Amino acid sequence: MRIYVPATLDELDTAVVGSVTRWPVGPRGAHAVTRALAGELADADDEGREYAAFLAAADDSLSLVAGRPGVPPVRVVVSVDVEQDVVGVDPEGASASSVLVLRDVPDVPLAAVHVDEPTAADDVRAVLAAVDADDDEALAEAVQRVTDRDLLWYDPSEVGQIPRP
Repeated sequence: MRIYVPATLDELDTAVVGSVTRWPVGPRGAHAVTRALAGELADADDEGREYAAFLAAADDSLSLVAGRPGVPPVRVVVSVDVEQDVVGVDPEGASASSVLVLRDVPDVPLAAVHVDEPTAADDVRAVLAAVDADDDEALAEAVQRVTDRDLLWYDPSEVGQIPRP
């Protein structure tokens, strides 16, 4: 089962050393094409549903960055394939694609990594500043700028070459 794991760049740096293309996934929230998502997007094809799950993971990555001061201010989504019994539906998830990784999976091959380009860091910082200032209008504008950006795709062998902001 393909899951899209919201992450931060420092998590990726810590877990992936050199050209190693495997990543440990522990219990945490992630996103996948669930029955609920398939029901919501009944007219979409598999690729459209996967993209919706991926975008939800990107949104959650932004929340992770907001909750961890000092991490590089870019969104990161790590795509991995795990056995279906490792994943359960997240009953408290904000999205129909929300799932929980139920246990440690120590050595998962990376399928792909998606990261904001370094210039997105200013927009992510604007989101953080708007949250700190409790400015809803500025927050909405900054979130829109961030979510208008596409994350860049990296092959697992390129993780060490991802540019930093």
